[in-house]
Amino acid sequence: MDFIAHITVGHVISAFLVCVLLREILITVADFLPDSLAGPNGWMIDTSDDLGKND
Repeated sequence: MDFIAHITVGHVISAFLVCVLLREILITVADFLPDSLAGPNGWMIDTSDDLGKND
């Protein structure tokens, strides 16, 4: 459990910013990918509105 003592506020902020940056990159890339990858029921990014429904 010593590794937890070495986590700083800077590490937490950096991790949060990296997650936000990756999310924004994926949203931007999704505009250029075909629907089979990043469209409704897409393989990598599912942009359908019926999330959570199993049809």
